[in-house]
Amino acid sequence: MTKVYALQHIATEPLGTIAEALQARDISVEYVRVYAGEAVPSSLADAAGLVVMGGPMGVSEQNELAFLRDELRLIEHALGAEKPVLGVCLGSQLLATALGAMVRPAARKEIGWRAISLTEEGRQDPLFETVASGFTAYHWHGDVFDLPRGAIHLASSAQTSHQAFRFGANAYGLLFHLEATPQIVSDMVTTFAGELAEERLDGGEIIRLGHEHLPGLQEIASTIFARWAALLKQAD
Repeated sequence: MTKVYALQHIATEPLGTIAEALQARDISVEYVRVYAGEAVPSSLADAAGLVVMGGPMGVSEQNELAFLRDELRLIEHALGAEKPVLGVCLGSQLLATALGAMVRPAARKEIGWRAISLTEEGRQDPLFETVASGFTAYHWHGDVFDLPRGAIHLASSAQTSHQAFRFGANAYGLLFHLEATPQIVSDMVTTFAGELAEERLDGGEIIRLGHEHLPGLQEIASTIFARWAALLKQAD
């Protein structure tokens, strides 16, 4: 069976709808729960690709968090082997860093439900083509990345220029949480309640808006993640 490694940084941010797409195509997921002390693999010799999820830490914490350095090496290994990579939120920032781009704090955090617009290249991208060119997505990030040299700019929001990119044929970075489910939204609101208070944001309103926006987002996610899963099958 085709296998993919998934690096998970916090219990409240699992694969969500990514897992559903992989399971539907008989692709097994081996979680690496770095928050529980599990070691990051040294290579992808026994896996078709790599998923790197979000988390509350930042790329700038590499000196304090050795696992981030290990993850960057694994991403570099995946890129060198031309195996599919999918980075979400922190994962997209790590992918951008591995490709030599700058990651830095945003002027303000982007949290909640905000519109995403695909670029012209995004509308033609193999994963995003045929989905709506504009949709409302779930966001929770304080850092942003520059577009890596040689990458294709796929999407932006009013606040953040670079929300998604592709490098090569099968490495994708998504700053927004396309994988969101009702449980993930609820768990993040609870886990990061202090951050919401600091930003003067209403967690109950984020959950309420999720009932409105999640059905459409999950339909888009199903299409995009199914297409990324097909890349894993090709790489296996």
